[in-house]
Amino acid sequence: MTPGFFLISMIFVGISLLVSWRLRSKFKEYSAVPTTSGMTGKQIAEKMLKDNGIYDVQVVSVDGFLSDHYDPSNKTVNLSPDVYSGANVSAAAVAAHECGHAVQHARAYQWLNLRSRLVPAVQFSSNLVQWVLLGGILLINVFPTLLLAGVILFGVTTVFSLVTLPVEFDASRRALAWLDNTNLMRREEHDKAKDALWWAAMTYVVAAVSSVVTLLHYLMIYLGARNRD
Repeated sequence: MTPGFFLISMIFVGISLLVSWRLRSKFKEYSAVPTTSGMTGKQIAEKMLKDNGIYDVQVVSVDGFLSDHYDPSNKTVNLSPDVYSGANVSAAAVAAHECGHAVQHARAYQWLNLRSRLVPAVQFSSNLVQWVLLGGILLINVFPTLLLAGVILFGVTTVFSLVTLPVEFDASRRALAWLDNTNLMRREEHDKAKDALWWAAMTYVVAAVSSVVTLLHYLMIYLGARNRD
């Protein structure tokens, strides 16, 4: 790892930690703001699913903080305890966002379908990429093709990170539009929900940009070694 890339990596680590801290701070802040409707995250999720004509998705509670996610394999909206039982802006925003993914699934949203198709390749790549890259760096002068294989594997995870961006932004768009149309929130509550979801999206943006920069770094090392041959 070159000194320049190490510095860039540390900058991205710092940005990632800052964004994660800000997200947690926003979630905590808006968790103290009750919604006008008084509905819990579970109730919000169930209503959004029903309003979108989705009746085969179950809303369940899972352990963890901000562990919320939609699982297309078993059609479940999984909400963390604070979101599942919370009747506040944070809970409403997160619950509606995860249901946004369920709506994407029901509507065959192309970016979600692409991300789902990439999952097996990403799982395969993730298990091997760090070892292949390490071996490629160590053997760069005698077997540069190994590093190329690592670059390709890392490229798969990078593509996945990039494809995730439109999926996440669209889910938030659907969530906020639904919350606005149903009048479950006052305008100031809606603005806070939008702010919370924006910071959540920024975690994916930082991860994607960091992945692209890392991919380019390894690609430059490979090209440099090939040009020396």
